[in-house]
Amino acid sequence: MKKVHFIGIGGIGISAIARFLNEKGYTISGSDIAESKTTRQLQNEGIEVITPHCANAIKDQDFVIYSAAIKDDNIELVTARQKGIECLSRKEALPMVLDEKKVFAIAGAHGKSTTTAMLSSLIEGSAIIGAISKQFGSNMRYENSQNIVFEADESDSSFLNSNPYLAIVTNAEPEHMEHYDNDLAKFHAAYRGFLERAKVRVINAEDDFLGTLKIDAIRLYPSKDITEMSMVVRDYEPYTSFNLKNLGKFEAYGMGEHIAIDASLAILAALDELPLKQVRQNLANYKGIKKRFDILKADKNFILIDDYAHHPTEIKATLKSVFEYAKLLGISRIVGIFQPHRYTRLSANIDEFAKCFDGVSELVILPVYAAGESVIEVDMKEKFKSYTPIFTDKIQRLDDAIEFVDEYGVKHRLDNGLVIGFGAGDISVQLRGKK
Repeated sequence: MKKVHFIGIGGIGISAIARFLNEKGYTISGSDIAESKTTRQLQNEGIEVITPHCANAIKDQDFVIYSAAIKDDNIELVTARQKGIECLSRKEALPMVLDEKKVFAIAGAHGKSTTTAMLSSLIEGSAIIGAISKQFGSNMRYENSQNIVFEADESDSSFLNSNPYLAIVTNAEPEHMEHYDNDLAKFHAAYRGFLERAKVRVINAEDDFLGTLKIDAIRLYPSKDITEMSMVVRDYEPYTSFNLKNLGKFEAYGMGEHIAIDASLAILAALDELPLKQVRQNLANYKGIKKRFDILKADKNFILIDDYAHHPTEIKATLKSVFEYAKLLGISRIVGIFQPHRYTRLSANIDEFAKCFDGVSELVILPVYAAGESVIEVDMKEKFKSYTPIFTDKIQRLDDAIEFVDEYGVKHRLDNGLVIGFGAGDISVQLRGKK
């Protein structure tokens, strides 16, 4: 069996592919810039992982797969090319990874991880997700099946290489526009190309762009197809119930209109494969995904939530759910902790970011998580002044509280009400107090 080396194996998307090929019987090795919880888990699964990157990691592998974060001057990539080993980006590797599979691919700016995890609960088969499904405790599930549910990525247009049998698009809000030369026509053409590659298509037809497409598709119109939506909390766990078209009532783990929309898209896709009764039963297996409205601590005095939202649209949608959740529990104090992710995203959407926290009792702001980007100056104090925000370099989880020291040296302790952290950087590690 072939030997494959992954450069940047600790990334959420690349680690899922490494796990999948490992289960298929490939001999897998990998490396990353530093040890992490993911690299330790991969080692426990029998995968050799080296940190940091070094030339000695490249031996006699048949080919190398590298993540989008890896630059051309990476020592392992340089060494592999010098040795004549075939090197593939994650995007280039997808046709080989998904070869001869019946691919159920999910794309979109927001909600694709949740929708992918939901569909993997509904349809039997393997799954590759850009998040950890709480149902099977991983970002990958391997089954000896032709079916594979796959989270497809538009950020580098790799979704065009996913060879979908069925394609879902949750929405097509412009994101990662630098990859498309800031050309909206190119961006929309990529989404159109993704959908056109599929035999079966499921779309949110109320999206500004998707609603204009003249293609055969199963169309969801959330404002009229989703009715009688209500939220309930059981033992601090959130659920959303709703009626979908003429199919009756469904209940999904999570809270908010966006949960009903994501679940509806997954249900409509699954009904192409399974009877309605089976779909309704299988939806109960979905238990949420890590870092999405992820309740880390909950009792009558204090609730701590970790959420991956890092775009104004996502933050606004999540906060709407938070307010509903808090209302059901009788909680009035809501503290948001915001770690901006990438200077380009922050600067391009700064006015929307400055509005999306409306309603929070207090706002704590962490430094920008650069993700390798160069600094772009943004006057955060001026832009967010309406919230009278507190700025801090880092937060710390101590017992059942969050503590931090602000820019003036004053110590703060958050141990009552509801506290929610937003961001795609290392805020999740800070909230959890462990790697």
